[in-house]
Amino acid sequence: MATETARSDTGAGGVSVIRRVLLDNGALSALVVLVVAMSLLSGDFLTTQNLLNVGVQAAVTAILAFGVTFVIVSAGIDLSVGSVAALSATVLAWSATSAGVPVVLAVVLAILTGIACGFVNGALVSYGKLPPFIATLAMLSIARGLSLVISQGSPIAFPDSVSRLGDTLGGWLPVPVLVMIAMGLVTALVLGRTFIGRSMYAIGGNEEAARLSGLRVKRQKIVIYALSGLFAAVAGIVLASRLVSAQPQAAQGYELDAIAAVVIGGASLAGGVGKASGTLIGALILAVLRNGLNLLSVSAFWQQVVIGVVIALAVLLDTLRRKAGSGAASSAGAAPGAPGSGRRNALKFGGAALCAVIVVGAVSLLNSGSSGGTTKVGMSLSTLNNPFFVQMKEGAQAEAEKAGVDLTVTDAQNDASQQANQLQNFTSSGVSSIIVNPVDSDAVGPGVRSANKADIPVVAADRGVNKAETATLVASDNVAGGRLAADALADKLGGKGSIVILQGTAGTSASRERGAGFAEGIKAYPGIKVVAKQPADFDRTKGLDVMTNLIQSHPGVTGVFAENDEMALGAVKALGSKAGTSVSVVGFDGTPDGLTAVEAGTLYASVAQQPAELGRIAVRNAIKAAKDEKVEDTVKVPVKVVTRKNVADFS
Repeated sequence: MATETARSDTGAGGVSVIRRVLLDNGALSALVVLVVAMSLLSGDFLTTQNLLNVGVQAAVTAILAFGVTFVIVSAGIDLSVGSVAALSATVLAWSATSAGVPVVLAVVLAILTGIACGFVNGALVSYGKLPPFIATLAMLSIARGLSLVISQGSPIAFPDSVSRLGDTLGGWLPVPVLVMIAMGLVTALVLGRTFIGRSMYAIGGNEEAARLSGLRVKRQKIVIYALSGLFAAVAGIVLASRLVSAQPQAAQGYELDAIAAVVIGGASLAGGVGKASGTLIGALILAVLRNGLNLLSVSAFWQQVVIGVVIALAVLLDTLRRKAGSGAASSAGAAPGAPGSGRRNALKFGGAALCAVIVVGAVSLLNSGSSGGTTKVGMSLSTLNNPFFVQMKEGAQAEAEKAGVDLTVTDAQNDASQQANQLQNFTSSGVSSIIVNPVDSDAVGPGVRSANKADIPVVAADRGVNKAETATLVASDNVAGGRLAADALADKLGGKGSIVILQGTAGTSASRERGAGFAEGIKAYPGIKVVAKQPADFDRTKGLDVMTNLIQSHPGVTGVFAENDEMALGAVKALGSKAGTSVSVVGFDGTPDGLTAVEAGTLYASVAQQPAELGRIAVRNAIKAAKDEKVEDTVKVPVKVVTRKNVADFS
């Protein structure tokens, strides 16, 4: 009888090996499926350079996610890691440049900044009795605000010695990937081999039971959140190193990616479950998805939809996997993700990884590579959440279709790091030329230099590129446009009055240049007083809210300059019947909605840049550069002040 049972167990074990590997490594299985799918759909995906790109693009999210893993395992949440990363990088850059602190000490200060933010989070949760969501949400705002205060809203150059963290070893192995692996090993060690790691699982599993068993839960939580802050600081330094500058608006929204990576990797938001390997796989899934969608030329708008759907499906799959494997896990006496999982889990993970390598290798051999023939042009826009850049995209697409060119347009969402990733993807996919509308002129430099090394010509659109070679710059002069706006508003006010300025997103070159031009122009009119300047982030809703507040404190205002039409239209809405009568509003960009408001008389003027024409000219020059034809160093697209008198010429 015993013999029969043994045989039965052996047979069942042999049949269920693959099934158990998939059940115990659901996230890895999803990653393998995704890699195979992308490899079959794009011949450019499974190349050494592109796979290294995926690693680099996953690095910052993974490092943040490792820190968040500690918090989630202990049944907490940390929404502040993105802002803490930006603050830590800003502290390092400011200390090493403006304050003259030695670089080594500046790095220590940056790390301590992250730890301090985490310590405050932990204290608010443990002793302040605040829910983790509220405590870390408050820190999200505080850290981002301090980053803007220290940097004055402008990027700060990063020390060269630290910027090497964003480079490669031996010309091919990216340092960010090595840092990611190192931080992953530290996370695994902390979770599996230390007292604080075991405490995390105990607190997440049952906090009251952990307290009754003698754990000092409050102190442990402070340490846990401090660890999350430390990892956020490291992530911020790596991110700034890649961009060669500390961006005060960097890593916005990264906290959501970090949480998604942890959950996709198999951790439970209820606490008690999670592991470093799962978090790494979750970060890689997000990176592979974004990289593959770029290579497949999927619409920038649809990319966000696809990523959201995949995240939901991955978590749903993991939930189903847990239910299916719960019986087996119970009989084995070890919960997934618990410390001390032993050799069996390691063998299963290794077996799944081996399967992944075999599948990827087979697909690589069968894949013939990227398809040639047509001219391929990549275009990275700073944002598509703005009518100006939507018009630029439409003009570029119309010109590409006319010329028979394959144009891929991506949306950087005003994130310099995401734009750097997009430029890497374009470079590795072997496009004929690249058009870039920089989020930041300095931060885009490393990505453009990589394209330079690959002999891919780059055309800068609307904003220039610093410390890298571009075939040409196609742009209107934002500074000149700001001066024109000042002259137009001063002329309307008769050289006298009180005005407010609605500024764009802090740190962006467009906001700096338009603001500088307007400030320079308005100096010629001493009778005009600027009573307030407030950022509204190029957003219509924020323009409405900010202008509503400013009216309360400055009821006698007679003029408004907004650094784009969206904010100007928000101001018009806030002013109501005063707009176009007692208060004159001037915008910037000449968008369709802006021109309609000019025609209606509620918006006095807009500085029109002809974005569609800018997009068309950029594509023409990109095609010329790809064919090694001569292009001008700078191509200026005329800007004009549009008022009710000449709006018909632009409409």
